[in-house]
Amino acid sequence: MPERSQAAPKPALIEKVLLRCAGQCAICRAWSHQTVCEGCLSLYARPQPRCWTCAAKLPPALVGRPHPQCGRCLREPPPLDRTVAALDYRFPWDGLLQHFKYHQALELRESLLERLNSALSAAEVDEPDWLLPVPLSDERLRERGYNQAHELAKALARRRVLRCAPDLLLRVRHNERQAGLKLDARAANVRGVFAVEPLHAARLRGTRVALLDDVMTSGATLFELAGVLLQAGVMSVQAWVVARTPEPGAE
Repeated sequence: MPERSQAAPKPALIEKVLLRCAGQCAICRAWSHQTVCEGCLSLYARPQPRCWTCAAKLPPALVGRPHPQCGRCLREPPPLDRTVAALDYRFPWDGLLQHFKYHQALELRESLLERLNSALSAAEVDEPDWLLPVPLSDERLRERGYNQAHELAKALARRRVLRCAPDLLLRVRHNERQAGLKLDARAANVRGVFAVEPLHAARLRGTRVALLDDVMTSGATLFELAGVLLQAGVMSVQAWVVARTPEPGAE
């Protein structure tokens, strides 16, 4: 019989196999009945004091104030009434979110969802009338196979008994990826990209909306969407995100 090739498997393939191994923590590989074990959660998922309107981490001097805001939001108030982020976009969550987003690692959804749901409960958010995922362009949807924000939103909506309708928001044109763009270019890159579905605009008028996305960096995408919704007659807009980058542009 011919000898089998002894070529070592690629590291990325090994990582993908290990990530999907049932019964192991996705971070430390310890055996666990959860996708992320309690030990890793205590190390990497500690709550952080955050800006009320953009979820940036706050300096200690601002901790404890009612509705605290960072300097940027005080200078330029965003069109969001509230932003809640569950995690920092750093190790290990940056890698897990990339697997979830680009490699169809749907087994991570429940763990990410649990982090966000816990953060929302701790923040005592006002429950919205609609939970809407950030829409993808048709090109991105074909490329990834699914919209990661929609996957999170529909599961969270079931858990919190909210209405979720991914077809109420449209991405009317394909734009360059935000990742890699400088901070001042991000707002221009998403300007005019979104719209409310004209046939269903009346369903949103006078309601309260929460937008859901996996990662928030500069806030340009969520700010643009919030502006579109407010122009369409929505009363208030929140943003709920799994992770917030430590500094704008760090994604």
